[in-house]
Amino acid sequence: MSLWAVLLTGLLAGGVSCAAVQGGLLAGLVTRQQSAAAADARASDPGEGHPAGSTAIATSQRTASRRRQLGDDLAPVAGFLGGKLASYTLVGALLGALGSAFELSAHLRATVQILAGLLIIAFGLAQLGVPGFRGFTLTPPDSWIRVVRGRARSTAALAPAVLGFAAILIPCGVTISVMAIATTTGSAWRGAATMAVFVIGTAPLFALIGYTANIAATAWKGRLAMGTGLVVLAAGLYTLNGGLTLVDSPLAARNLSRTLGIGQPALPDSSTVTMANGTQTGVITVTSSDYSPANLALKAGVPTTVVFRSKEAFGCVSALVIPSLGVQTVLPQNGDSTLKLGVPRPGHIDYSCAMGMYSGTITIG
Repeated sequence: MSLWAVLLTGLLAGGVSCAAVQGGLLAGLVTRQQSAAAADARASDPGEGHPAGSTAIATSQRTASRRRQLGDDLAPVAGFLGGKLASYTLVGALLGALGSAFELSAHLRATVQILAGLLIIAFGLAQLGVPGFRGFTLTPPDSWIRVVRGRARSTAALAPAVLGFAAILIPCGVTISVMAIATTTGSAWRGAATMAVFVIGTAPLFALIGYTANIAATAWKGRLAMGTGLVVLAAGLYTLNGGLTLVDSPLAARNLSRTLGIGQPALPDSSTVTMANGTQTGVITVTSSDYSPANLALKAGVPTTVVFRSKEAFGCVSALVIPSLGVQTVLPQNGDSTLKLGVPRPGHIDYSCAMGMYSGTITIG
């Protein structure tokens, strides 16, 4: 894939897909950071007026103030994207040099995603003013702040930069697809360029998310504090559910009905299963929005092959994870991917995309 294609992938698909998790982290941190800064400013400002001057001087001062404010509003976004660009470029170089030897385990990815979800939920609860969370935010150590010499923009960007650097630990489905492309380059610099260009493609949407969160936490605080808190809280729950889905937790949304004994899961469907030469083959169609059938029914005690048939499967669905089988693979956008199950015993095999956004089940009975 050319770098132009990678750029378009980040711009058209990567931003939306990655914003589901990483956007929540950025919005949550920026909201709390700016709310805390605004509170400090109100406490330190005695509200004294400024000496009157000429209209020209006042206009010039307002223009300069707007420019400074715009810089302050964009500083956290720039820090986050800068940190993200650095880590993704480094990982791209490793992938290009080492190939498939560098890979996050499904367990590690799920753990990090669960922790990220809990962090975003804490940001949301803090924004909503829930007791015990009201003062919650992330601030860099004092020693780090001294390094940037106390400049307001640098200080505001530092914590988001660290968070952006760590964002590589919770890659979205499209990111994993691009990582797979980086491994095929066979070159450290080409792998780095692939990942860097992808991050640049996602930048516009992340800039909008961070800037909007910043404005909502300051100028619009009185009107939108509740709204932004609810949005951040929803993003945290969504992220947390993705991690719980990856580990097939009974608390994951797809398992709640089974856990609580209410509702009915998707019925086992054998309509795509065929028998030939004593072997059964079940086909699961993979599109950009789901796996179908959602619950594939197979017979136990029969040599079995499952075919994941991709049809314009782009995004999170293409990053397939089957925890019980230790399978992590990137499905093609179009074409078949074969999974041999041998002679399976009765039971269930749950699978999902790498973020837990889409999932399915194979029922063997």
